[in-house]
Amino acid sequence: MSTAVSDPYDNIPAAPTDEDIGKFYDKPEADKKALLNQVFRSLKRAQDLFYHDYTQPPPMPEENDNLIRSIKRTHEYGSVIKKVEEAKKRRENEMLALPTSQPINGTGSVIASAGTPLAITDGTGKLVNQQSSSQKGKLLPLVPLGSNTKSEDNTTRSLLPSKAPMMMKPKWHAPWELYRVISGHTGWVRAVDVEPQNQWFASGGADRIIKIWDLASGQLKLSLTGHISSVRAVKVSPRHPFLFSGGEDKQVKCWDLEYNKVIRHYHGHLSAIQALAVHPSLDILVTCARDSTARVWDMRTKAQVHCFAGHTNTVADVVCQSVDPQVITASHDSTVRLWDLAAGRSMCTLTHHKKSVRALTIHPRLNMFASASPDNIKQWKLPKGEFMQNLSGHNSIINTLSTNDDGVVVSGADNGSLCFWDWRSGFCFQKVQTKPQPGSIESEAGIYASCFDKTGLRFITAEADKTIKMYKPDDSATEETHPIVWRPEIVKRKAY
Repeated sequence: MSTAVSDPYDNIPAAPTDEDIGKFYDKPEADKKALLNQVFRSLKRAQDLFYHDYTQPPPMPEENDNLIRSIKRTHEYGSVIKKVEEAKKRRENEMLALPTSQPINGTGSVIASAGTPLAITDGTGKLVNQQSSSQKGKLLPLVPLGSNTKSEDNTTRSLLPSKAPMMMKPKWHAPWELYRVISGHTGWVRAVDVEPQNQWFASGGADRIIKIWDLASGQLKLSLTGHISSVRAVKVSPRHPFLFSGGEDKQVKCWDLEYNKVIRHYHGHLSAIQALAVHPSLDILVTCARDSTARVWDMRTKAQVHCFAGHTNTVADVVCQSVDPQVITASHDSTVRLWDLAAGRSMCTLTHHKKSVRALTIHPRLNMFASASPDNIKQWKLPKGEFMQNLSGHNSIINTLSTNDDGVVVSGADNGSLCFWDWRSGFCFQKVQTKPQPGSIESEAGIYASCFDKTGLRFITAEADKTIKMYKPDDSATEETHPIVWRPEIVKRKAY
């Protein structure tokens, strides 16, 4: 039995004919209005149904929209807007300080010193009154020295440079002196690190042994054996009783300092380990090696979290911090990379160096870091890696950089030279040439690693003459007995 299928288009009325239109005009006025209202209601329904996009929110009143925009602008760009307004006010104040009329020509001399306004005097040393028709008897405002705006008139200020180079006066630091030499390793000492309680420090060398030394007395406390090649990196965890070591045998070991045994191995590197860093707040470890990679390890599960691939040569050094960028690496490909730890990719590549970058250091208090290469030591501002200044003068292969809370940066080089720098001014206030221990050849004067203790008042170096040397500031030194030999020159500041 067949059932009739209804066509959905059967209910649609046909188009009106001429006869229907004639009937419409024959109807009374009331019926016409009713029919027209019905047609308009149908049109309104169709428009509501098809014209409006119900996925979009209703249109907002203009005052509300302007309020939201102003809040967003203040939240995201408030600091920029504030700086722009301050710069405008400062420019207006400088313009108000300029003379409003031509100065009177006369004989006299120009007197000025650093930080003082420029003035014109007569032969007796009195200030010349620069009068105008509107200001009789009043002294016009004096012209500021080194003003940014250029003068278009014939005044003396037009002869001055519009922007003079600025050189910051260095802070005085006491000179450092050698006070202890520790001889115990039978090979080059390649790594050193101080434990968080400041009671002992660890060193590793080419004799494949990790040694624990008492910081106060310099006595040997413990020797740890396990590596089958030279130990290149040692780090003590700030939050766990663990010591991490890496060597040229491609092994990364975790030592439990309560049992003095290896409890974990981290397998993955294809070549010799160069450096390692422990994250200050997370349970992760970052190692770098000659296989051009830096690897992030979960400290407890031994799993590899990330493999930072991007460098094209040996990754020589790595440092970690709690804020982004949390990992920074330096490589022999002359670049420094800032890494996004969460995403596992490079945030920024710094290509300013011309030669291999072998050492990094993070400032303990400022959001800055420094990188060392034979061409220059460069300071950078985080988080974007903005170049700040060069620390020039240590023309050697720099293997190590260290910084303390007082703003002292120390660079150690292959030729046994140590340079002590002031962080803010970039001034080298002391140079030391290390002496190899008796029995060593002259070329065994290289400095491979260094670190400050937790107070920043003891400095430890690991050297090629198989010794560990310890330095401290001279307590008897003052600014009068050891003045800063600082001769500022008017030099053009390097752009990079």
